[in-house]
Amino acid sequence: MRRRKFVQLASLLPTGVLLNNSNVQAKSVDADNEINPVVISTWAPNVKANAAAWQVLVKGGTALDAVHQGVMVPEADPNDQSVGYGGLPDRDGRVTLDACIMDHQYNIGSVMYLEHIKHAITVARLVMEKTPHVQLVGEGALRLALENGMKKENLLTEASEKAWKEWLKTSQYSPMTTVENLLERIKNNHDTIGMLALDKHGNLSGACTTSGMAYKMQGRVGDSPIIGAGLFVDNEVGAATATGVGEEVVRICGSHTVVEYMRHGYSPADACKEAVKRLIKARGEATARKLQIGFIAMNKKGETGCYSLTGSFTMALRNVAGEKVIDAPSLL
Repeated sequence: MRRRKFVQLASLLPTGVLLNNSNVQAKSVDADNEINPVVISTWAPNVKANAAAWQVLVKGGTALDAVHQGVMVPEADPNDQSVGYGGLPDRDGRVTLDACIMDHQYNIGSVMYLEHIKHAITVARLVMEKTPHVQLVGEGALRLALENGMKKENLLTEASEKAWKEWLKTSQYSPMTTVENLLERIKNNHDTIGMLALDKHGNLSGACTTSGMAYKMQGRVGDSPIIGAGLFVDNEVGAATATGVGEEVVRICGSHTVVEYMRHGYSPADACKEAVKRLIKARGEATARKLQIGFIAMNKKGETGCYSLTGSFTMALRNVAGEKVIDAPSLL
């Protein structure tokens, strides 16, 4: 294999060092002007998901295939109680999943309130590639999965069922107790996975998948399956995804907002910061202090960044320089 000369570009925010800095420029260009791949995802534990996506990218695969394969890792992990199999149920004990996927050509697919299928992201891609629609919900999404050879299974694990029954003892059947305790829960775990990738052809794609807010009201849908809220990709500009209390991300069309700031010249980190500032303005600081919201973003150059509302948020990054976990700065 002939040797290639790589030029690595890196930049730090003036207020931090690399591991505490959300603005990591991960662009690399080889001698043939190919872009070296980059993948980022929400939360430190998702380095495992990044590793799966990275294997697709380094073999020359597309960003779309990379994010698809990457987020399937936590979807199949019973110990991840915020995504897929083992996800915490709604207040009636039903595990319902939301997911969406978007490629570099504005192709999109989404599923909401999907039961009995572990890999919601695969069903979202089926919506994108095998139907004339962009969103399917509930029974319709399940039927599409079954018609394409996917199997029904029980997604409620023993551990998640136990946690739900403990919640019932003191919750008075109110999902508001989940909102009030979300920050405490995230300190010991994480919430949802959003993933963005840039492939060697310079194309971006993204995926987002979740079991949603624990103990939510039946039928609740957050930001994760909504294009423009939980995820948005514009191949001319960049991509963004979100995590946290989905109702608040939807309120400001969060991921689309981040991408639009990048369109106007903001770095990925600063674009995420501006979206957080917009949320604080919309909700007021007192309310915002009770919430957890995090954004991650990547532009066409492979530069990445993140920002959060109230802390306790990390971004996992994998590029030619290796793997790192970045603590996102916060405004509150």
